[in-house]
Amino acid sequence: MVSTGPSPAPPIGSASPVPDEIATFALADLAGDPGWRRPVIVEQELLILTTRGHGDAELDFHLLPCRPGTLLRVRSGQVLRCAGPQFDATVVSWDTEALRGFDVDLAAPLTWRQLAGEDEDAVITEVSQLAVDCQRHPGGRTARALLRHQLAVLLLRLTLAGADRSTSRPEDETFHRFCQEVEHGYPRTRRVEDYAAALRCSVRTLTRACLAVTGRSAKQVIDQRVALQAGRLLAATDQPIAQIGRQLGFSEPTNFGRFFTREVGVSPGAFRAARDQPVTGRVVRPRPPVEPTGVNGGRFRPGTLGEPTNGGHAGPSGSPTGPARGTGRA
Repeated sequence: MVSTGPSPAPPIGSASPVPDEIATFALADLAGDPGWRRPVIVEQELLILTTRGHGDAELDFHLLPCRPGTLLRVRSGQVLRCAGPQFDATVVSWDTEALRGFDVDLAAPLTWRQLAGEDEDAVITEVSQLAVDCQRHPGGRTARALLRHQLAVLLLRLTLAGADRSTSRPEDETFHRFCQEVEHGYPRTRRVEDYAAALRCSVRTLTRACLAVTGRSAKQVIDQRVALQAGRLLAATDQPIAQIGRQLGFSEPTNFGRFFTREVGVSPGAFRAARDQPVTGRVVRPRPPVEPTGVNGGRFRPGTLGEPTNGGHAGPSGSPTGPARGTGRA
């Protein structure tokens, strides 16, 4: 059965009751509490289209400016918070099974985009029609097929609009495959040798690809992914710190504490204590991400959310209403 959309979203942290459910609803329905004091772990795939007002979305500990025409792509497992919120948005939610059989690249690296011109008109029209059809057609085989096709067209349009037309290098493909393996394997192993064996290449090849794309070694990419997941769990859950460490492959809490402090700059306890702090008044200007497992490829620090340590530029919070042509693309 297909959701009848703008009804409330499925509870955060629970699986959708229908494998291929597609739903539309308001941004406020994603909040874990009325004030959205803490980030929440998102359990389904989301597109968030800002329709009114302006403010900041905090996605995986980076602030992204939102105003009418801003589109966010949130992946299952990421942490999200829109304190306030100071803006309204329409959310499209789906389970990956909804697109089974469609040639849609769900790993396309869209995170943030300020739509403008024909792209904005087309996306707004398609999101609006999807919301209407979710409400008008509550279920049935034909209705489900209609919504699946509409979602596929929307995602394909976004992929085309953000396609990188530059010539890709062999290192790019190797890095992409490596990130996919890391996404599945990081809770079990942080050894580069294990990933090289899975990809049937040498450790040197993986390291060369990572350095070419990110400026970081393969081991650093793996460790960053583990630290990101630790930060997500520390910020959005009340799991004991020792349990989080064990879940990520650390047999001793002290080893996990040293690892996290080295990667993030503060202890797990200090990071958790800062999770209820208001977001800062500075934002990162979105850039094309260098890997699919994080936003902008930067590390994160509590209290300075949105200010990565990889040299990202920061600017004043807020932006005028209405989309501006020629703004950044991610």
